Amino acid sequence: MARDDGRNTLTRRRLIAGAGAAGATILAGCTSTDNDGGTTSEGLSGAIEISGSSTVFPLAEAVAEQFMKDHPQVDISVKSTGTGGGFENHFSRGRSQFNNASRQITDAEEDMCADNGIEPLELRVATDALTVVVNNEAEWIDCITVEELRQVWSADGPDTWQEINSDWPDETIERYGPADTSGTFDYFREEILGEEYNHSSDYQPTEQDNLIVQGVQGSEFAVGYFGFSYYYNNPDSVKALAIDGGDGCVDPSVETAKSGEYTPLSRPLFTYAAKGALAEEHVAEFARFYVEQSGNQELVADRVGYVPNTEAAVDEQLAALETAIEDAG
Repeated sequence: MARDDGRNTLTRRRLIAGAGAAGATILAGCTSTDNDGGTTSEGLSGAIEISGSSTVFPLAEAVAEQFMKDHPQVDISVKSTGTGGGFENHFSRGRSQFNNASRQITDAEEDMCADNGIEPLELRVATDALTVVVNNEAEWIDCITVEELRQVWSADGPDTWQEINSDWPDETIERYGPADTSGTFDYFREEILGEEYNHSSDYQPTEQDNLIVQGVQGSEFAVGYFGFSYYYNNPDSVKALAIDGGDGCVDPSVETAKSGEYTPLSRPLFTYAAKGALAEEHVAEFARFYVEQSGNQELVADRVGYVPNTEAAVDEQLAALETAIEDAG
């Protein structure tokens, strides 16, 4: 089910190609200084595979890019496979050292890992504001209640918008969303549909947020959902709906997710490290860097569009990580 089609994959080749003239500087970085004026490492080397959530992908991509600049002999590949697809097809099989996740690992996934001798370490890396979007021409809607959202996405639910709200058009609902291998799918199903309702199968599933946007752009009566980062970095492409969780309409944003106002669709984001892999120095050092960057306002909020961890949360994650590294060694 995982879609490793290369469209959302970061590798050293892509990084160097994208850097253009700066690539020479990156390649020469092993004997010079980093962007902050610090000395780059000449000692770390090796490969790191990261699978998992498309929502966490842009954050992991940004962190990996910076780490490879500072450590030119470490080659990191980041793949967008979906949370579940990453656990099932990569992490639990020992094919990746990290699996990004937009929800917590399930008992079944932990069992898959245990069957192959993989022990996951949960590390929280940010907070997201899962975003519901419609076409920019859909002037008839700016806000949606949780109950209306449940009707839109329920299996065997209404066919038209007007069946949900008489003020809405008598037009067929066109749905675009993440595949069922996605943690975003799982989180949305749990928070909006609950145990009583199944998620609609009458929609176009994909692991690629840009395809959801393209679908929604194609019709005034389309709707989709994905992590906030894609909307944050492409705010003119579609319209984000405010969510009324019972206390009025709240727009998705870094600020409302951080304050807790954006409920129930603000959610924690994770990466899971394979504890055994932390015995390798380059893997352990990358894990430390990932956690340290989770508190970086400029990278996490200003560049990617998520809420960074607090200083206390970073310290807590680092303490757990250091214990795991010590045990792995």
